Amino acid sequence: MLGLMRPETLCGGEISEPAGVILSPDWPQNYAKGQDCVWGIHVQEDRRVLLEIEILNIRRSDALTVYDGDDLTARVLGQYMGVHQRFNLFSSANDVTLQFQSDPNDPVFSLSQGFIIHFKEVPRNDTCSALPEIQSGWKTSSHPDLIRGTVVTYQCEPGYDIIGSDILTCQWDLSWSNAPPTCEKILNCADPGEIANGVRRAFDPRFPIGSHVHYSCNEGYTLEGSEILTCYNRDTGTPKWSDRIPKCVLKYEPCLNPGVPENGYQTLYKHHYQAGEALRFFCYEGFELIGEVTIICVPGHPSQWTNQPPLCKIAYEELLDDRKLEVAQTTDPSHQMEGGNIALAIFLPIILVILLIGGIYIYYTKFQGKSLFGFSFPASHSYSPITVESDFNNPLYEAGDTREYEVSI
Repeated sequence: MLGLMRPETLCGGEISEPAGVILSPDWPQNYAKGQDCVWGIHVQEDRRVLLEIEILNIRRSDALTVYDGDDLTARVLGQYMGVHQRFNLFSSANDVTLQFQSDPNDPVFSLSQGFIIHFKEVPRNDTCSALPEIQSGWKTSSHPDLIRGTVVTYQCEPGYDIIGSDILTCQWDLSWSNAPPTCEKILNCADPGEIANGVRRAFDPRFPIGSHVHYSCNEGYTLEGSEILTCYNRDTGTPKWSDRIPKCVLKYEPCLNPGVPENGYQTLYKHHYQAGEALRFFCYEGFELIGEVTIICVPGHPSQWTNQPPLCKIAYEELLDDRKLEVAQTTDPSHQMEGGNIALAIFLPIILVILLIGGIYIYYTKFQGKSLFGFSFPASHSYSPITVESDFNNPLYEAGDTREYEVSI
């Protein structure tokens, strides 16, 4: 059996046993640089192969690749570098191929333990082979059993990037659509990008942790934001830049300070204000602000304020102006005429009522001899007209006198 062979001779071979062990070259000693070993495992036609990786401790520049078939052109079940915990792999058929390669040009060669892999044939079933766990990450499955159509999704912890396909599907031939991925520590920042109307200088195009990017603007433009961005590491999460990417904006002449209104003050008093800046005014207590409270420096050549500074007037002057306005309205002929019309509309009905009452009173007292209010007045003496006949009936008069009277009449 393979397990009984001398370890120093085990760098590949064809194995047709139902079970056995595959060791890294020169086990238990450390393997050497430049190794390229291939093992082919073949079991009965109605069986498949179970690989139990007990120890896997190799350098990150070396690789152990597992193929789901009888040669190196078959689908890759997984490729592993560095150190991994114990895990299992299943082939979809009765053949599996393992390839181990150690970097021959590794400038920093360090000794590594190697690997121990147990294999055995197991019955086939209607599920795909079990997928390994992923270091510095996790996987989730759409179905508890790895039946046809099951989707397995891999994710990495913050600060790690997934290498390979993060989604694997159990296909109709009970093989996985892709090889399981790996999670690698992210040691670089993402490219921060170029800026319009400016240039950048990066000392390392990979943007590793600690590297800097310098930004500058073309002639006629000014930089808004940080001139230098630094890629810094975080204990958890992906490395980040120290600030957002800056912008190059068209350069404008600043606005001069328009001055402080009498009995008032400004916020953020400066001699010059850049285009787009706002300036706000306030009045002291007892004074009222007349005009725009806030003015803005509009960009231009030169830049200008949107309005003139406001004024601060004494607060009671407004009340005095209102009083003067009321007096002016009362002396205005149009207002006087309007007042006369109002008085006429009020007193004319009263006068008409009084005249009506007076007419009724005169009618009842003079022509009817009655009192309108129930009072009786003494009747005036009525004088009967004196006729000539009555006068001559008086015996005191003589006939001659009577004739004389008639002549006089």
